[in-house]
Amino acid sequence: MSSYITIRKAPGKWSVRAGGAVLGETANALELTEGDYPSVIYFPREDIAMAFLDESDHTTTCPHKGDASYFSIVTKSTTLQNAAWSYENPKEEVARIKGYLAFYVNDKLAVEQL
Repeated sequence: MSSYITIRKAPGKWSVRAGGAVLGETANALELTEGDYPSVIYFPREDIAMAFLDESDHTTTCPHKGDASYFSIVTKSTTLQNAAWSYENPKEEVARIKGYLAFYVNDKLAVEQL
């Protein structure tokens, strides 16, 4: 793996919430740091309530990680468009994030260490 991206097991237990609902908790999160960007917590898909997520048509490409697929999150009061992403077939250097999801943190979505 290049020194531009580092992936390590995130310490402790992590939670993701949207619209007041807990979407997932895990002790198996990964912390990805890319260059000067803030670290991002990636949750194992099996620890997320996927019933709240709808796959969208939105995609992006990262030169270091590959093609990202996006998911919208449906809450009781709103739909958070493209609020989560996943690398279904990441580049070999970041293969550890395959099967994991990351979330855009904002006033309606929180990622917290418990």
